[in-house]
Amino acid sequence: MATKNVLIVLSSHDLLGSTGRPTGWYLPEFAHPYYVLAPHVKLTIASPKGGHAPLDPGSVEAFKADPESVEFVQTKSALWENTEKLSTFLGRAKEFDAIFYPGGHGPMYDLATDPDSIALIREFWEAGKIVSTVCHGAAALTHATLSDGSYLVADTPVTGFANAEEDAIDFSQYMPFMLETELNKISGGKYEKAAEDWASHVVVAKEDRLLTGQNPGSARDLAVVILEKLNA
Repeated sequence: MATKNVLIVLSSHDLLGSTGRPTGWYLPEFAHPYYVLAPHVKLTIASPKGGHAPLDPGSVEAFKADPESVEFVQTKSALWENTEKLSTFLGRAKEFDAIFYPGGHGPMYDLATDPDSIALIREFWEAGKIVSTVCHGAAALTHATLSDGSYLVADTPVTGFANAEEDAIDFSQYMPFMLETELNKISGGKYEKAAEDWASHVVVAKEDRLLTGQNPGSARDLAVVILEKLNA
């Protein structure tokens, strides 16, 4: 079987609103999927600016007792220090089988409205590829429209970081928008979440090619589903 290729898109944004507090992509949302996917597929890492993609230091602290996250930080930094510029992948969806957006608060500020990301999601979807996001990575879906002008997630079940989870960490005040609220609006009320905050929840929708996970605890489960769909 030919090796499958997955394009992983990290945020280039490193500050939380006007607070001066560092942010970026969230450690376990890249680390956990990496260890699920890397033994089986080829991974290419991109970001809007290319080069260094900022790792949220708060996520390093929060997951300092998680062995995979610790190992990832200690041994895999080349993955996020040398990302390829996102724009260079325009017109190349045929080279890949899936695109995946880890979260962290960074995507709320750049990937939500990045024109190259929006164009890539359209290209990947219309080429029959898998489009997947976890947690705030779903910010990349909030302006993602298809060639007919409709939202990719229109009338489609979808998930991402819940408002109650944002409130629980007291970050709602810094967000440019509330992800759950926006996803629920553009999906026509189809936003889903777990019965309890922070529980894993993965949504498989729209031809089994739109795969979304709610929060950091969903990242590994989402990656398992991505791998299953790649091998289907």
